[in-house]
Formats: sequence, C-alpha cells, structure tokens
Amino acid sequence: MQRMIDTPTGQISVHVEGSGPVILCVHGWPEHSWSWRHQVRHFTDKGYTVAAMDVRGYGDSAAPKEIEPYALKNLAADTAAVIEALSDEPVILFGHDWGAPITYSTGLLFPENVRAIAGMSVPYTPASEVSLLDLMKMVHAGKFFYMIYFQDEGVPEAEFGANPRAALRKIYYGISGNAASDGLNADKPADAKMLDGLVDPDPLPAWLTEQDLDIYVDAFAKSGWHGPFNRYRALDLDHQYSEPVRGKSLTMPSCFIGGEKDPVRSFVPGMDMYASAGTGCDDFRGATIIQGAGHWVQQEAPDATNAALDDFLAGL
Repeated sequence: MQRMIDTPTGQISVHVEGSGPVILCVHGWPEHSWSWRHQVRHFTDKGYTVAAMDVRGYGDSAAPKEIEPYALKNLAADTAAVIEALSDEPVILFGHDWGAPITYSTGLLFPENVRAIAGMSVPYTPASEVSLLDLMKMVHAGKFFYMIYFQDEGVPEAEFGANPRAALRKIYYGISGNAASDGLNADKPADAKMLDGLVDPDPLPAWLTEQDLDIYVDAFAKSGWHGPFNRYRALDLDHQYSEPVRGKSLTMPSCFIGGEKDPVRSFVPGMDMYASAGTGCDDFRGATIIQGAGHWVQQEAPDATNAALDDFLAGL
C-alpha cells in the first residue's frame, strides 16, 4: 500500500506492508523504495510492518529544485515525519548508502523516534570540523571523483538523462560485486564524466532483472535527476548545519552491514572505512561484511543481509 505523508516541505511517498512493530527503510543514490523488496517480504513474514520510503527527490516524493531541502537535517526531518505518521512508538531504521547517513542523522536529531539503526554500506562517522566535500577534494586532487563532478548543476543531469536505463545499468553493475573494476574510484582524469569507462553489462547480473530496472527507470522518469544530485550539492550545507552534533555518538542500538567488494571501503586511499564501523556508536552490536557482495548489499545478497538483520533484531 502506498501512503503519501505530509512534511513541512512536501509529501513523501511510503510503501507500507504487513502489521506489527514498524521497520522503516531508507534508500540511497540512485535508488528507490524498490531496493528494499527482499527485506519487505522477509520481515513482513516475521510479523513486522515494513515501510520503504521514496527519499525526497525520488519516485513519487516531492522533488523541489532548490538544494536546501536535500540537506541531511531536512531529510532527517522527513524521516521523523514519516515515523510519526506510521507509529506511536520508536521504530527500527534500516538505511543504505545515503539512506544510512539519513538514518544516523534522524537518530541524532530525533532520538525519541528511533529504537535502533541498521546502517548498510556507509558506516557512521561523527561529523568533524572538516567537511566531507573538502576532504574528498584534498584526497582526490587532480583526479576524477564523482562527488566533485556532481557539484556542477546540469552536468550530471544531462549525462544521466541522455539514456537513464543505460546509466543505471552501468552504475548498478559498476559498483557491484560482479564488476571487475571499481566504478567509483576508477583512476581517470579530473575532466572525465561519471559514466566514462563503465561497463554496460550484457546480460544484467543475476540480482537485477529487467523488471527491476523498469521500476527504477520509471521512478526517475517521474522525479528527474536534480534531487538525487542535489543531495551531493548539499554537502556544504550539511557541514554548516552539523555543528550541534559534531563529535556526537549514536546512543541507540546499531549495527553495520557492508559488502566485501564495496568501493566505499576505499574512499580514502590506504584506509579501510569498514575496519572501525562501530566508531561513534555507544551501543554497537557488530559489523557483518558479506563476502563477494559490492555496494548494493541488500539486493546483491538478500539472504545474508536478512540473516544479519535477523540477528540484530533478535538482540533488541
């Protein structure tokens, strides 16, 4: 069942199934609520209400043109509004990719609404005095890096909008466990484009069907691309707004799940970002690194991901 939930800056589309305690799933870039299809089936069968939202800028949710609505604090406010519409009790949050920082921000800013958080692919790192965008500019100086490329309004929108289906195929394959090379951290010149050098898979990997791809393509036909890229353009705003929570820990139970081959692990050369995934978490229940999986861990390895989530929920 689809619900449209009002927030101060527009409606958010939420797909709700099942009955029982609420799990709210928050997706990342460039995805959609459909990315949680395996978790929706699994956890509704276990007696939960599972809600998967289309993050602002995606699918049927509001997609304002401005950058401000895509700052983490505003996306966390969206998440809190959805929680309050769905439940009188604190809920469990699952977050993947940008959905993970959105859930972490929700836990920091609205702790009374959050029972526990399972983050996937991006571990929690407390905000610091250096912005993420400035750090990436330093680390990747003189080379292409996608977060920097996304800053120029209209440029990535034109690239992805020219052939959305091919763009999504390349991105989904390029940072999956199936790819032979790293689609995010590939060594290419600073003036390259995002899709340059990425393989267009034929056939698709087994975890992604043409029918799945249809749903994603249709969602981006509705929303366009400016919202997903504005999330990256809001990085400086995130830093400005982070001062009240800099250095703060997550207080609720949390866990982390990541793919062994996820390029997020090596965003900073010489550092495994998954090695200390519990840093900044006061009640960390453990990290699960799934062998052979890449960035889209809950889609590539749904059984292993669901097993790790089962263990986490059993301990709450």
